[in-house]
Amino acid sequence: MDANSQPILIVLLCAGAYLAGSLLFALPVCRWWKLPDPRALGSGNPGATNVYRAGGWQPALATLVLDALKGWLPVWLAHSLGMSILVQAIVALCAVTGHMIPVFYHFKGGKGVATALGAGLALAPLTTFLMAGLWLGVMWRWRISALASLVAIISGPVISALLEPATLPLFGLLALLIVVRHRNNLIRLAQGRETGF
Repeated sequence: MDANSQPILIVLLCAGAYLAGSLLFALPVCRWWKLPDPRALGSGNPGATNVYRAGGWQPALATLVLDALKGWLPVWLAHSLGMSILVQAIVALCAVTGHMIPVFYHFKGGKGVATALGAGLALAPLTTFLMAGLWLGVMWRWRISALASLVAIISGPVISALLEPATLPLFGLLALLIVVRHRNNLIRLAQGRETGF
């Protein structure tokens, strides 16, 4: 039987992706390393950047990998079950949305960049690798994580349109969601007040 014709399975995958996304790994990672709550630092975002500010590259890398994994795993599972690109994209969006408005943390979450990275690697690896390369280049030049994230995510729809056009709607929606989540960073960037490393 075609997995795409089983709506209950699709709903379960989406719900599982949202719940996985709702796990904010920055918080247990900081507890494990006995670091301050990352939500009290910098932009207040529970992500790898503030974990780096709190404790350096090791806990930040752990946070990045775990937050990416919770985006990658649901999409990989949907792919393994034979779901269409559309269903995989919806599952990816559910995981990223879970990180942004997590049910376990009163719907106050992060910006979704690492989770989008993981989901993108599962669904459109070439596009995602190029976006990651842009992130690294901007980060190396200007040392501002928000700027690097915005450049990378805004490039996503263009790169996907050229290389993996079936995923263009996903990267378009991810760009919209993540840019909106970075609205305060955009204001600080415009004012020259955004902090770097």
